[in-house]
Amino acid sequence: MLNNLVDNLKGMVYCNIYDEHWTMLYISNGCEGLTGYSPDQLIHNQNISYEEVIAPEYRSYVRVEIAKAVETNTSFEIEYPIHHANGSVIWVSERGYPVYDDHGQVQALEGYIQDISDRKNVEASLKKAESRYRSIFENAIEGIFQSTLDGQYLVANPALAAIYGYESSAALISALNNIQHQLYVLPTRRDEFVKEITTKGKVHNFQSQIYRKDKSIIWISENARLVYDKDNQPIYYEGTVEDITELKNHAVEIEYQATHDNLTGLPNRYILNDRLQQSINFASRYNTKLAIVFVDLDQFKLINDSMGHSVGDQLLVSVSKRISNNVRDIDTVVRLGGDEFVILIPNVQTRQDIELSLGRLLNHMSAPLNINDFNFSITCSMGISVYPDDGKDPDTLLKNADSAMFKAKHTGRNNFQFFTPELNEKLTDRFNLEYKLRRAIEHKEFVLHYQPKFNLSTGQISGAEALIRWQPSDYETIYPLTFIQVAEETGLIVKIGQWVLNTACKKAKQLQQITGKAIPIAINVSPKQFRQPNFVEIVQDALILSDLKPELLELEITENIMIEDTPKFIETLQQLKAIGVKLSLDDFGTGYSSLSYLKDFPIDQLKVDRAFVHAIEEDANNMAILKAIIILGQSLGLRVVAEGVETEFQFDFVKSVGCDEVQGYYFSKPLPEAHFDRLIEENLLVS
Repeated sequence: MLNNLVDNLKGMVYCNIYDEHWTMLYISNGCEGLTGYSPDQLIHNQNISYEEVIAPEYRSYVRVEIAKAVETNTSFEIEYPIHHANGSVIWVSERGYPVYDDHGQVQALEGYIQDISDRKNVEASLKKAESRYRSIFENAIEGIFQSTLDGQYLVANPALAAIYGYESSAALISALNNIQHQLYVLPTRRDEFVKEITTKGKVHNFQSQIYRKDKSIIWISENARLVYDKDNQPIYYEGTVEDITELKNHAVEIEYQATHDNLTGLPNRYILNDRLQQSINFASRYNTKLAIVFVDLDQFKLINDSMGHSVGDQLLVSVSKRISNNVRDIDTVVRLGGDEFVILIPNVQTRQDIELSLGRLLNHMSAPLNINDFNFSITCSMGISVYPDDGKDPDTLLKNADSAMFKAKHTGRNNFQFFTPELNEKLTDRFNLEYKLRRAIEHKEFVLHYQPKFNLSTGQISGAEALIRWQPSDYETIYPLTFIQVAEETGLIVKIGQWVLNTACKKAKQLQQITGKAIPIAINVSPKQFRQPNFVEIVQDALILSDLKPELLELEITENIMIEDTPKFIETLQQLKAIGVKLSLDDFGTGYSSLSYLKDFPIDQLKVDRAFVHAIEEDANNMAILKAIIILGQSLGLRVVAEGVETEFQFDFVKSVGCDEVQGYYFSKPLPEAHFDRLIEENLLVS
């Protein structure tokens, strides 16, 4: 029974001779679980001695400790690491005692060794945690404290000592033994602190003025709680202290910043709401009118993106000064944000007064502004709503002025427009169109028509352009001109564009399977669609889904896509080119940078804008321009397609000057899918 009990112990019972090698005479079976060695390997140091199992750096320590026990005839208890047979290191605790003969000479050692790795790991973790939290306490930028209920500091970190002006935590604790009278400028603050913390169990953002060591006064904010013992009796306060003197000293500045635009110094939206309501109240009381003018700078985003935000900011500052200098003292100029401003014009008598005032402002605004040696001619579009005619509350008046501003934008910019009920109806129509457009996406009301392209050398169909049509179930076909702009403005163009991409890819694959020929399908890519961060991946997914060869997909893009970020534009083109997709520059010749950037675009094809094709019948000079464009494109290794060919004269000319392909009503208008399929079939029969 004793042997079974010993062998079942989770550890090792041993007896060894107290000699140079600590020769083992007996080891229990727990040895193998503890060390990885069997008792036979260790008894008489058969294969290895137990001392060799002990970590080398601890062997001397173990011998010294046991020697002390032998000299004093006492038991010993030591802890040290050993190397397990599998190479791991474990910590053990050894408890034992020396065995003496009748003459008092030590003969052997007997003891018990067990694994204490778990406890050691816990102890190590606790030491790390203590060290970590001690570091936080010592290095925190906020003051940390514990104080007695009667007002003496028990603990303070270095940050608190620095806040209060003491050289060390010990100096602070020694000096401050009466917090109420030594620390607080108003002694009653201590009573208020105690009352609040007793009632609520804590204080939050408790702000007070206090004396530093040198008797200077600062503001502090305290967050603290009441700590209880195990019997739920309060024993001390603990918390943090922050020096908020700078915040307090800058209260006026902070308030100003909260109510004014940081860049221009103009009142901001917060002031606008307050003053607009005050102006409405005044106009209502004295039966006068109030004009609200919504101002938006024209083409500011283009300048800001192309010239940099620094120039944009300087421009906004100059514009804000120009607006402020050209209104009355009683008027209020507000910057809403970006390039949007609002002018409040109170005490208005007639509409003519507003027109005269804003007319003068428009003239002054258009004068050149010199920034960094560049002259900028900035104009603005303004929308006007009038109280009480166009609304009787701030939100309605601002909304209507904003609507009128958009009307000014769409009527050519650099003008002002008054809000009208008809404008409201147009906005309602626009919102209705947006609603129906969203439903059209959900109910799959779009279809593609296809307009063929013809190769002038062979006379055969060489491809087609996919053109979207909206076909509501209860309404006639709606053409893109009606809805594309709204889709672009609302972001719906992204979903619509992806549907067009997927559908066109499937159609190109279908044509290849039916005809056995490669008939590329081209689609138009909108600016918002092209600027998606994952646009290249979207194109790749569409090709994989349809199993279409990349060269049978043509993406038609326009130069205005690149205005905001030319490097990113070219990078995306290069990525598309790398996967094998054909790239076509649409409406070539109408962009502001057509020639200067053409060499940088990794494109395959130019589509000459229809305006150049139509113009050849009006003036012979236009023929030279069109011919030059075709020669330019071909000299750069690009195929050139003439769009909008509608007459025999136009066809004969573009063919005579060597244009590669044509597209237009002279050959075919965009056709529904079934009609287009028949045209392809007929074309194949002819060929």
